[in-house]
Amino acid sequence: MTSPITSDSDTIIEERPDLRPTDEGDHERFSHYTEKDKLTEAMVMGTPVRALCGKVWVPTRDPNRFPVCPECREIYESFKE
Repeated sequence: MTSPITSDSDTIIEERPDLRPTDEGDHERFSHYTEKDKLTEAMVMGTPVRALCGKVWVPTRDPNRFPVCPECREIYESFKE
């Protein structure tokens, strides 16, 4: 979602969320939860997806090789309640 910001020069600046994949921090050490249909499309098309925890990445690795992201797991478990 974009939110316009106006300035004195009648210029409108739109802020957009950063959807570029990241390679920073512990996110790379975990497998993440995302919508199944979007995951399949991302694996076929090579497009980025957003995990429940907010991580954006292009899935290329076998998720079974990594532990599940604790933040994704916590969010997923809250849906079950």
